[in-house]
Amino acid sequence: MKSTKILLAEDDSNLGLLLKNYLTAKNFETSLYINGLLAVEAFSKESFSLCILDIMMPEMDGITLAKDIRKINPDVPIIFLTARSQKEDILEGFRTGADDYITKPFSMEELLYRIQAILKRTTVTYPARKQDLYVIGNYTFNPLKQHLIFGDHTVKLTTKESELLELLCRHSNEILERNFALKSIWIDDNYFNARSMDVYITRLRKYLKNDPSVKILNIHGRGYKLLN
Repeated sequence: MKSTKILLAEDDSNLGLLLKNYLTAKNFETSLYINGLLAVEAFSKESFSLCILDIMMPEMDGITLAKDIRKINPDVPIIFLTARSQKEDILEGFRTGADDYITKPFSMEELLYRIQAILKRTTVTYPARKQDLYVIGNYTFNPLKQHLIFGDHTVKLTTKESELLELLCRHSNEILERNFALKSIWIDDNYFNARSMDVYITRLRKYLKNDPSVKILNIHGRGYKLLN
């Protein structure tokens, strides 16, 4: 079976080699790069299934690297490695579409669990789809193509935007419980994932603003409700 390819960007040579050897032993084909410039150059030439990025790196930091990676492939999963005090950087990272973070120091087993959870979610097709198209006011949403269509204008959604909008559509005019959405899409309902989901809700509202009859309401202490 073809192994999963991981791009690892870490400027600490000892930690980088330790991670590379551990992931290789777990049957992940892992390529290590010591700064962001080398990593983005490699990503532009090769296909990777997942990226693990240190935030504090020379030449190019992890946040900038993630943004450049997103320009090349908006859907590849990204995990950030960070120090505990860098909450602002993590929030900025989630705005670039990062999937998860892990703080230093961390256990290899925890990193492995997070990788497996993300890959399982991003490589397995949702079996419970009720329909291929949703009508949202004057919009048409195609979750298979991740297209949101308004008249002759089409927005290509990211994977998470599409998954979140599909959950809202399935619970249209009902409350989508916050914890249910977090665990369905982000696996874990921790603080950073919750802030990340808020960013995606803001994006979806912006995409849907052309039809004033369509609203995504905040239901205090509960979650969200799509009205259309």
